[in-house]
Amino acid sequence: MGINKDISDQETERIANCSYSDFLQILTDIEDFWGSNRTLSYHHPMFINEFGNTAFVIKVNDKVIAYLLGFVSQTEQTGYVHLIGVRQNHQKKGLGKILYAHFIEYLRAIGIENLKAITTPTNQKSINFHLRIGMEMTGVENANGIKVIKDYSGLGQDRVVFKMKFI
Repeated sequence: MGINKDISDQETERIANCSYSDFLQILTDIEDFWGSNRTLSYHHPMFINEFGNTAFVIKVNDKVIAYLLGFVSQTEQTGYVHLIGVRQNHQKKGLGKILYAHFIEYLRAIGIENLKAITTPTNQKSINFHLRIGMEMTGVENANGIKVIKDYSGLGQDRVVFKMKFI
C-alpha cells in the first residue's frame, strides 16, 4: 500500500509506517512542519509505540516530509486522525490528502468505515483542508458560524469535530 513516485533521479517519495527515528526527526523539526512548536505537546511517543500500525510518514530519501498520527477508536468503529503535518516547503502538493487516503485504505482493510478528526475553531487552514477532502463538521454553529462541539476538549475548549463515512 502506498506511493512510490519518482521526484528526480536521486529522490523517491514513499509512504511507510512511522518509525521511532522518524518520530524523533519530526520532533526535532517541528517548526518546519507547523511554523512554531505550538503542537509539540500533542506529539506523544505512544502514537508510535502503541499505535505504530496507524502512524504513517511520507519520506524523500530519509527525510520525513509529511506524517499522519492516527489510531482506531476503542469506543466506536472509527479511525481517528490525531495529527497530520506537512513540511512548509512541501505544502499545497496534496501530501495530506495522500496520507488521509492511505489511512482510509488501511481502515477499509480492517472493516472500519468511519473517520474522525478535530481542530480548533480558529484554525481556518485545517477547517478548509478537512472540508476539501470531504469531511463534514458536526455540532452547533458558534458566533462565527463555525460548527463546534462545546467543551469537547475540556471546559471552555470547543472543537470542530469532523466526520466522514466511506464504503
